[in-house]
This record gives sequence, C-alpha cells and structure tokens, in this order.
Amino acid sequence: MAAPQLSRNEPAAAPGDEPAIDVSVVLPCLNEEGSVAACVKHARTWFERSGLRGEVIVVDNGSTDRSREEAERAGARVIEERKRGYGAAHRRGFAESRGDIIVMADADATYDLLQLDPLIEPLRQGYDMTVGNRMDSMSPGAMTWSHRFIGTPAISLLLRLFAGSRLGDSQCGLRAFTREAYERMDLRSTGMELASEMILKASRRGLKVAERPVPYAVRVGESKLNTFRDGWRHLRFLLVHSPMFLFLIPGLVLSVLGFLALAITLGASSGITVGSLTWQPVFAGAILLSVGTNSLVIGMASHMYAVSRGILEEDGLARAFRRHVSLERVLALAAVPLAIGVGLDGLLFLRWIGGAPFGVPAVGTAALAQSGIIVGANLVLGGFLLALIEVDERED
Repeated sequence: MAAPQLSRNEPAAAPGDEPAIDVSVVLPCLNEEGSVAACVKHARTWFERSGLRGEVIVVDNGSTDRSREEAERAGARVIEERKRGYGAAHRRGFAESRGDIIVMADADATYDLLQLDPLIEPLRQGYDMTVGNRMDSMSPGAMTWSHRFIGTPAISLLLRLFAGSRLGDSQCGLRAFTREAYERMDLRSTGMELASEMILKASRRGLKVAERPVPYAVRVGESKLNTFRDGWRHLRFLLVHSPMFLFLIPGLVLSVLGFLALAITLGASSGITVGSLTWQPVFAGAILLSVGTNSLVIGMASHMYAVSRGILEEDGLARAFRRHVSLERVLALAAVPLAIGVGLDGLLFLRWIGGAPFGVPAVGTAALAQSGIIVGANLVLGGFLLALIEVDERED
C-alpha cells in the first residue's frame, strides 16, 4: 500500500473547489465543555506547526452542556450523531472526514494533540495505522489499576491470541490511519469495542500496524467508562468474531474427552479407583461427546457464515470445507453413529426381552448408543444448516 502523500504549503484551491485536507482529527464528545475547546485548539496548532492542511471534527453525541458551542468557537466542524456510543460517534466522524489521514482521539484532554508527529511519521513510511501506547508515559491517577493491570492487558492478550496482534496497549484511543486502511477495516461497532474491532480487523486483513509511546493525562470531567459493561462488550465482540476459539477448539477438546470417557466406561465396567473413590464416567462421556460434536457443528457453520459475510478472511479451513464437504457427505457421515446407536439400542432391547447377557456392560453400551444417536442427529441438523449458509452465500 502506498504511503499517503502529505502536501505542505501548496497553493490554495481554485474558487469553488473544496480545499484538500491532509489530516482529519476526529473527537467524539459527550458533555466535555471543560476540555473540548483546548483539544480543538491544540490540534489546530499542530496543523500550523507541521504545515499540513487539517480539519478538526467534533462529533456531538448528545451533550447537554455547552460542548458544541465551545468546539465551534475553537474552530472545529461540529456534527451531531444521535446514536449514542463511542463507536457510533467515531464512525460518524470518520465517515464525515475528508483527510488522507484520520486521527482518532478523545475530547477529554487525556491525549496531547500538540504532538501528533509520532503517529503520522510511520504512515509516511508505509504503515497503515499507528496506535499509541500509554503504559510508560502515564500521569498518576490517569487510569484505574483495574484497567491498567487487568482489563487492558487481558484484552491485548486475547487480541494476540485471536488475531496475532503484538500491541502492548490495544485499548489506546489515540490512533492514526490512512483512508484506505479505514475503508478496508469496514468498522461496525457502536460502543467501546470499536478499539478492539480496529485491531482485530487490521491484523486479519494484513494491515501494517505500528505502535508508538504517547503521554496519557488525567481526564478533565467525568469518565464515561463502565468497567464491567465495556469489558463485557470487548469480550463479547472478540468471541463472536472468533468462532475458531469460541466453538471449534473447545468442541474438539470436548469430543476427545468424551471418546476417552466412553472408552473408560466400556473398558472398565467397575470404573477407575483413586484411593477410596471410584469414578465411572457413564454420563460424562455421553455429555462431553454430545456437547463437543454440537460445538464443532455450530463452530463450522459460524466460521463459514463469517467468511461469507466478510467478518473473517477466506482461510484454509473454509477452502477445505468447500472442496470436500457437502450435505450428502455429512448425511452419510451422520448415518454411521446413528446406525451404531440404533443397533446397540436394539441389542439392549433383545437382552432385556431374553435376559441373556452379550458380553459387554449394559450401562456402558446404553451410554454409547445414546451418544451415537445424539451425535448423528446433530450432524444431520448441522449438515442442513451448513447447506443453508452455502445457498445464502451463492445468492449473494
């Protein structure tokens, strides 16, 4: 991707033409009358120092104080976004911006908008996005201990696991990115989880992301963050957008454990004795195998749906699925555990009628039979669900 060409001190646009913009600074605002004007002035001062043509967009997200008037007086272009939420406000500002580079920040004076060069410089070198890192330049009291030592590191760890991100501060709200990167990310979040969505999609779509240290000050005014609500929204977003980790890997683990438990049930009719305790995993095997298989089916359906909708990139799993899996093959596979389950149930019925044993534990056989029927039924239903997704994708 070509680096954005930022022009300095070029002639003004012709009469009637809208002047070109190099950098757009977007600030969401909800009752920030004590700080928004200073943030706008600092950004405009940086434009003058850098020689870049810029604009400051303040997105009023339902303020009931004088934030709008203060922002306009300081020289910002103020737009209104009625849909409440950090992500909704930012997305509206991004959509309204005209710059080749977009800078996202906050209107609460936590970020130093007089010093944006560290964010812009990597973009000139070919990076698609620069994310600030607050952890080593944080004013005392700027962040609660739970956010600094639990929340932010936990979300950063999940992004590293789910998407391969290597950022140390994935939740920093001071970022810069090219317009092309903005369009490729196709942002959709309305809340605080927008910060995670940007990193997740940038990593999965091959964008080059740099990280630079930035100072972080104590905010002016009341914080809008809600630790548990916003934390859950981040976790929910990451899990929903990662079916491999939400369904497929847990499903595979549960299925393997279920097979092992059933094998123990069949091979050791008296159970496993540990000290004075004896464990006979009759129900555990059936439950684990059934839940595991169901998780695998749902996970594969979720993965294919996410790929078809552009939520996930086309990968080897999706290509292998399209090449080798069909409804007919899934139904044929489902017939095997169904036949085993029905057959074993038939044997148990004959034993009940005749009263003659046939050499295997009745309880273990019953568990295996019911597991086979449940697994087969799950595969049948999952096969039709996957076929439905395939039809929906072709119609698109």
